[in-house]
Amino acid sequence: MPERTDWEAKARGLLRSEMTKRNITYSQLAESMESIGVHEDERNLRNKVSRGKFTAAFMLQCLAAMECSALRLD
Repeated sequence: MPERTDWEAKARGLLRSEMTKRNITYSQLAESMESIGVHEDERNLRNKVSRGKFTAAFMLQCLAAMECSALRLD
């Protein structure tokens, strides 16, 4: 079974990959999240994503704010 840090790296990579695909910065993500009622500033977003330690709810919020309707896990 993968180590916990492996899963954190995978989660971090998935979010960063979706941001890159859409050419979205942390600042733009913060604005998009605000529009769906989630209050996160750019610094907090950057810190959470870089650590890879965040809840599934946070990840879903980010994906919804980026209008991501499908996610490849492999």
